[in-house]
Amino acid sequence: MSSYRLDRTVFKAQTADEATASQAAYYRSLTWQERLRIANYLNSIAYNYPENEPPRMDKTVFSMRSRK
Repeated sequence: MSSYRLDRTVFKAQTADEATASQAAYYRSLTWQERLRIANYLNSIAYNYPENEPPRMDKTVFSMRSRK
């Protein structure tokens, strides 16, 4: 289970531009490790894999050849 939860008690009516500026300021306030953790979580949701167990790359698809 993920530790990220949506707080439904917090809401602020704002324009799209205000929301963009607000989100940008919030994410800039996070450390790079926290932003990386969030990106990992969003990737796991988008590609449907467990959060800390990304799928392994299928290396049989690739081939190597000599450049002569």
